[in-house]
Amino acid sequence: MDMKPADFATRELPLFDPARPPMRYAVLKAWRHFRTLVADKENTREVFHIFEALPWKGFREAGEAFLQSPEGQAIRATEPFLPALLDDHAALRRTPAGSLGHAYCDFMEAEGLTAQGLVDEFAGFMEGRPRYEDQFSCYFDRVRDTHDLLHVLTGFGRDSLGEQCVLAFTYSQQPSPAHLFIAYAGAREIKSKLKSAAPVYRAVREGQRLGKACPRIAELPIHELLPLPLEEVRKRLNITPPVEYFRAHAVWRSMGIDPYELMAPQNTASILSA
Repeated sequence: MDMKPADFATRELPLFDPARPPMRYAVLKAWRHFRTLVADKENTREVFHIFEALPWKGFREAGEAFLQSPEGQAIRATEPFLPALLDDHAALRRTPAGSLGHAYCDFMEAEGLTAQGLVDEFAGFMEGRPRYEDQFSCYFDRVRDTHDLLHVLTGFGRDSLGEQCVLAFTYSQQPSPAHLFIAYAGAREIKSKLKSAAPVYRAVREGQRLGKACPRIAELPIHELLPLPLEEVRKRLNITPPVEYFRAHAVWRSMGIDPYELMAPQNTASILSA
């Protein structure tokens, strides 16, 4: 049966479908998919495979604790499907200038992204697999659909290092080994291909520390945060500006490398031959 996203708020559903399979680790599978991801960092489907192979085993307990709370049920009712809220840029642009909503629109429009795009990527990954109708699906979706919001809140960009830092941040919020696996394997890839004094590993560890100091963003009422000034939201969530990440950018720029292009083949070749 086809169930619309809003049904997660309007229908009575079990907390957790017992038919869901248990989570198991498959390290070699994760490594194979990581190598494919390195070859094409925009291939989001490989990320889903890695997370499937290295799951957050406390995911169910965290989801149930959230969904059994009054706050969790209120959020399930008011925000049944975050992409509908996040992709309504016309409404977000009506929030005050300098708001999180404006910053989010600026980021997504500059990158050519939509929240629905990630949903569609995941739908392709899940094609032919069972669909579970439970409240946990709503929690899972929130964890997925807040990813790009983390870029805006933290200041980590979508460059190669920025993505690793966001994953490290997310690990402290949702401790799947896949987050740290991709973050540090990606950092190693950067360090091995681009020899420099850029503090790549320190930047990733910094992301991890920032995520630990911040409440779990997927469990917050996003619609209440979007109209607020971005800096106020960061202060509320105890998110301080990254330092090592921007130091790494400064090192690469001093070498004539755009941090957003640093893993491009021509830049890699020029550094390795220096």
